[in-house]
Amino acid sequence: MAYYRRGVSLLGLIYILIGIYVAWVHDYITPALLRQIAQALLAVFLWFLILLGVDLHIGGK
Repeated sequence: MAYYRRGVSLLGLIYILIGIYVAWVHDYITPALLRQIAQALLAVFLWFLILLGVDLHIGGK
């Protein structure tokens, strides 16, 4: 009986990690970009706090 394995293989994970490293070294990924992504994810998952007036900006503005 064959089982179908879902998820990312080890080779796929290595490919993604190398891609992240190359993008970081060539400034496609910057600390500012990571901060913006983190803020966006916080806003999506904690939207109710925004409605209550909580500031979810990281590092302040």
